[in-house]
Amino acid sequence: MDILVIGASGAQGGAVARRLADFGHAVRGLTRSGAGLPPGVTPVAGDLADAAAVRAAFDGVTHASVVLPMVFEPSTVDAYVRNIAEAAVAAGVRRLVYNTANRIPPVPTSVAAFETRRAAASLLGASGVPTVVLRPPVYLDNLCAPWVAGPLVHEGVLRYPLPADLPVSWLSHADLANATVAALTLPFPNGSPAGRTAASSSDSTAPTPTQDPQVSPAFTPRAPSLSGPTITSRTDEGPTLGSNGSASPSHPGEGLTLDLGGADVVTGDELAAAFSVALGRPVRYVAQDLDEFEAGLTHALGAPTAAGVVSTYRWIAEHGHDLYDLDPAALEKTLEIRLTPLSTWIAAQPWTELAR
Repeated sequence: MDILVIGASGAQGGAVARRLADFGHAVRGLTRSGAGLPPGVTPVAGDLADAAAVRAAFDGVTHASVVLPMVFEPSTVDAYVRNIAEAAVAAGVRRLVYNTANRIPPVPTSVAAFETRRAAASLLGASGVPTVVLRPPVYLDNLCAPWVAGPLVHEGVLRYPLPADLPVSWLSHADLANATVAALTLPFPNGSPAGRTAASSSDSTAPTPTQDPQVSPAFTPRAPSLSGPTITSRTDEGPTLGSNGSASPSHPGEGLTLDLGGADVVTGDELAAAFSVALGRPVRYVAQDLDEFEAGLTHALGAPTAAGVVSTYRWIAEHGHDLYDLDPAALEKTLEIRLTPLSTWIAAQPWTELAR
């Protein structure tokens, strides 16, 4: 496998690239400068807006992992994704895993940060390249930021911009990396090189249109291996593994969509309680004011990016009570991975150092 990781200099893509390199795969990372990559990753410099550079980055690539930059202007994102899709098709990529970097609401919204990622998933799924779309929730690693770790350690206050009663299956970057590796290496039935065509080809294992994908598991688990479980569900209608672990149809022509999450689903108050146990002192949860949150992000990321990110939190606070919920057992069974328990992740972080 020759794997291209788009976004390998970021926290999410970097975790994926590092894990792939640890497994001994040939990994190259595409960034604008070709710098800031994990050890063992071959740098490739190029801008996603440059079709020729993207095509060159895909030369010889068999598999690809994609995380888009934090840009939410629809025409810009569309150009990025079209360049990726065309380059992947030209290279004959056998599997592309696209991480939306957030869950996507089940119905269209006015939030560009959601809708550009929804459109990207549709475009990549319709490209002809076998595509797996991963939709994570918020990341545990966000809690390591100084603006969270500082008050946590010094004041016993866990401050984050989500409602206190919102159930969240917080996911670590390490578990994201394991899930991405599994999604990249899942063999299609009978060795089919194009998962999205399994039902429309002569493959006799594909379910007939009369079968209900709602009651068909997205994968058939088998003995754990690096190659992962076998895809047996229909992919021409884009089955989705939702919070109950069942497959459900998405848009025609898309591949497979999986909602990711961590081992524990907790509210803000329950998250604080877990920190209280791990740190050995009381911790209380406070839902951070979103205007305050946006002001801090603006200083770090710039106004357009900050506004785009915060718009997702505003939508979730008003409409997304169940968006970050998930059945962890179903996800573990599907991808044959073991998710990290919340208590284990908390205990492994150097909180005192992070708070400095």
